[in-house]
Amino acid sequence: MDNLDDKIAVVTGAACGIGRGMVEAFVAAGMRVVLADIEEAALAATTADLREAGADVHAVVTDVSIPGEVGALAESALRAYGAVHVLCNNAGVFAGSKPSWESTLDDWAWVLGVNLMGVVHGIRTFLPLMIDQGEQAHIVNTASIAGLIAGGSVYGASKTAVVALSETVQFELVDGGYKPRVSVLCPGLVDTGIYVSERNRPARYPQAGPRPSGWSVDAARQAFKHGLDPRGVGDLVAEAIREERFYVLTGTGYLEHIRHRAEQIANQENPTMPPMVAN
Repeated sequence: MDNLDDKIAVVTGAACGIGRGMVEAFVAAGMRVVLADIEEAALAATTADLREAGADVHAVVTDVSIPGEVGALAESALRAYGAVHVLCNNAGVFAGSKPSWESTLDDWAWVLGVNLMGVVHGIRTFLPLMIDQGEQAHIVNTASIAGLIAGGSVYGASKTAVVALSETVQFELVDGGYKPRVSVLCPGLVDTGIYVSERNRPARYPQAGPRPSGWSVDAARQAFKHGLDPRGVGDLVAEAIREERFYVLTGTGYLEHIRHRAEQIANQENPTMPPMVAN
């Protein structure tokens, strides 16, 4: 899709962070965008800001972990614009980096429900529509650098699954001769509010595991302030769509660790945790 002008995009988790960065990049490229987010007030505020700046956008409150709500999102997008050319399965949550066995079943259900099943619901709902349109189309699934290196607890498990699923769908589309293509976004640290994901935790998942020792919102906020600008990540995603580039990394800081992990697997060595590195 070398020309994004006048195309239609749907972005989940669009009210803030990477999702908003994607939306802003798409609008700058001449696209019309459907914004989806579970956070109603933030979604309304972001939509108002974009419209005031002249963007043609449409908003739908959506919990991506519920398949019926993703179906309603698709119906609303088609009513508003008649087609969908780009889908960004971007909504994501983080339940902390406590040991995996200390995470509750509610932690697992919530994180996997959004981070993995949200992507599954998006693919199952939108990809058949994109294929039937008979036009070039693109799906971007937001994983994480945690999906490419060792560790990450519940969050890492969910993002590793997103990488594997994205690779599989890409193979299936190419082998089947279908027009849509896939990218998987694996960002490092980005200046977002994912560290306070609990604000959007549904009441149906009340049991949260303990916070890691020494963790605080203030410390997380300071760390994330050093992350990449979400709009810059959005620009990288738009570029990857134009180039039909599958793997989208936000920097080179982790490349050696990715290679190291691949070598450990090939050599059947025990995994080791990489040190913290820059994006």
